[in-house]
Amino acid sequence: MQDLIDKLKNSAGLTQEQAIKSVEIMKEYIHAKVPPMFSGVVDKFFAKNPTSRPDEDDPLG
Repeated sequence: MQDLIDKLKNSAGLTQEQAIKSVEIMKEYIHAKVPPMFSGVVDKFFAKNPTSRPDEDDPLG
């Protein structure tokens, strides 16, 4: 997920905190728009690394 955060920082001139908050908002928005059965797919997409463990450091929690 760091690649999306970096892109927001570089393309939109956001700070690290603003970029992280933007991604959090995108994640919440998509969760609200997709059927509940796709919740895991959304979470995996927004994970730092799709194969990361839940206890690894992830800026989006």
